[in-house]
Amino acid sequence: MKVIALQGSPKKKGNTATVLSFVEEELLSLGHEFESIYLNSKNIKGCLACGKCKEKPDTVGCVQKDDAPEILDKMVAADLVIFASPLYFWGVTAQLKAIIDRTYSFYVNFHQPGHASIVKGQRQALLVTGGGPYDNNAEPVFTAFGRLQNPHMAVNAGEMFIGLCSTPENMDETVKEKAVAFARKISS
Repeated sequence: MKVIALQGSPKKKGNTATVLSFVEEELLSLGHEFESIYLNSKNIKGCLACGKCKEKPDTVGCVQKDDAPEILDKMVAADLVIFASPLYFWGVTAQLKAIIDRTYSFYVNFHQPGHASIVKGQRQALLVTGGGPYDNNAEPVFTAFGRLQNPHMAVNAGEMFIGLCSTPENMDETVKEKAVAFARKISS
């Protein structure tokens, strides 16, 4: 299975990157191909909602000249996409949100006859870390992610929240165990 991880944290070696590395290690040990894309180092503009991408429904078709079309093409070619982010104000980071918005180019005719998507059937997973608890804090990001699969016509392969994080050095062994279990779940 070809796996693409979209690493939305501004920190290359923070909590999200650490947990994602546990997931990567397990997926590689299971024989999957894995590529992590560190979004903070990419030039990704916000979606213009110009609709030009809808003129080419069988391709990404985005007309903006930045790094997003290449990332979107990699997402289309993947069997599993992992959206990874720390929790920022009840949502994903701006880095990840920008690429999610640009996935508008993946589908046509949402809520209409003829709804189609170039990622139909793709497995998608969400990995979120945060400094606080899940309750009264992280629910909105998981609700939004659950809705993302509708226009994409994708499969929600799994979701994981690692809360009460301080620093990667302070993560206990249960975090790695949860990440390994998550990797197994989303790849099966």
